[in-house]
Parts: sequence; structure tokens; C-alpha cells
Amino acid sequence: MNPPLSFTPDAEKLRFLQDKIILIKIGGNALTDPETKKDIAAQVTVLHSLGIRTVLVHGGGIEIKRLLDEVRLESVFVGGHRKTDEKSIGYVEMALSGMVNKELVSLLNQTGLKTVGISGKDGAMVTATKRFYTEGSGDHQKKFDLGFVGDVVNVDTRLIHTLLDGGFVPVVSPVSAGKNGETYNINADMFAGHLAGALNAEKFIALTNIDGLLEDVENPASIIHQLTPDVARKLFGSVIQGGMIPKIESCLVAIEKGVKTSHIINGTNREELLRILLTKDKLGTTIA
Repeated sequence: MNPPLSFTPDAEKLRFLQDKIILIKIGGNALTDPETKKDIAAQVTVLHSLGIRTVLVHGGGIEIKRLLDEVRLESVFVGGHRKTDEKSIGYVEMALSGMVNKELVSLLNQTGLKTVGISGKDGAMVTATKRFYTEGSGDHQKKFDLGFVGDVVNVDTRLIHTLLDGGFVPVVSPVSAGKNGETYNINADMFAGHLAGALNAEKFIALTNIDGLLEDVENPASIIHQLTPDVARKLFGSVIQGGMIPKIESCLVAIEKGVKTSHIINGTNREELLRILLTKDKLGTTIA
């Protein structure tokens, strides 16, 4: 039994989304509060009951740090990117594909959904290549090896479609394999954007703990509700900074690969995921 909604879904939007694929990326910050996780699980259950084919991708930076701290492995960052050595990658995979993934699967199963937890490795779904971080330009450019950190090279969506056709909700960890079997951790935002594009999803939704892209970070009311991809690209380095960079980049990747609209919304707000899909409310930031 689904919980009653505090709003009436727009009938036209509901009809349009039935049998469409929606990919939802759940950020690490949206996974820290037990009540928020339960609310997100309840909303996903509603979407599934309405005939909307839902895929979840999750991150887990907080859980990775906690586990590495427990085993006394120092987290080293290069230009904001976590450097992952051969010893650390095993714990990264444990945190993402084990702890976070299976917790979400268990939570969703409790709502009555049939949920399957997988990673980019399963079914050779995502092939990765080593990622390097570069600083500077021209003759002054420096290249840094980040270890077992990867970028998406190829996506095979057959496993996801098989699960969706069977009535399952896939919950996907971004840990993937290289062409020679190496394990790579891929930024969950970028992983989600590539997967959404490969699935030809109708919408890509990034859940985070802020209300959207702010024109002025000091002013919570300065949300930019609507952006075109061209305008978004011009805002990098000014309005788009820090942790918002990979989120906007993932939205752009999704659109470039065929997704119709991308959204960044606050996953800690009750029913916001349902509202962005089933109402005409102006919420978060939409790129289209």
C-alpha cells in the first residue's frame, strides 16, 4: 500500500511518463539521514506503482571515507579528486557495491518493490578507462595519476532492460571494470549521466541536499530554475563551482546522449522527487 500523496498528480504528466525510463542519482548527502532515505524509497515505490520505469544510481563518498578511516587508510585528494591506490580500491568497492548498495536494496524491498543491486561490473554493463587529472595548459600542463579512478568508455544496457522488463528496480553502484578486468571507481554523477543517456531515459534527476543551482551561493532564494545546455556551459567557473560542477556536467552528458531533460533537486525535501515529475511546480534546476 503506497502512502497517500499531499498533492494531486497532473494527469497529463502522469500519462506521458508511463512506461518511460527515469534515472535517479542519489547523492551521498541525501543518504545520510534515515528518514530521508525512507522518504526517497517511498517515492520510488509510488513511481513504480504508476508504471514509470525507474533506475537508481548511488554514490557514497561519506561511507567510503568512514570505511577508509576505520582501516586507517588516508584519503588523498588531487584537485578535489580522491586518489585511489590498489589497497584502497577494495574498500571503495566494499563501501559502494556492498554497504551502500545493499542497504538501499533492503530499504526498497521493505516497501514491496522487487529490487536488484548491481554495479557497473555486472553484465559488463560499463567499461571504464583510467582517469587522469590535469592542471594548467599548454607547456605548463601537469598530469596526475589518480590510481583506480575511471571514466566511462562504453555502456551496455541489456542487463538494465532485462531487469526493468522483469518488473525489477535496478539499484546501481558506479564501480566498474576496465578492458583488462581492473576495478575502477567512477564519479557517481558522471556514471549516472552516461547511463541515463545510454538508456535513452526520458528524465535524469540528481538528488542532492541543496535546492538547485544558485546564482548567488549566499542567497538561497537565487535559484536558477531553467537553463539551456549552452547557457550552463558558460557558467562554469563563475556560478557553477565546487561540488556543483560534476552535477551540472552529468546533466549535460545525459542530454548530449539523448535524455530529454535533466533536473537537480533537493532530495531531503519530502515528495520533491514526485513533484518534479508529476506536477508543474517550479522546483530545483532544470536543464533542457
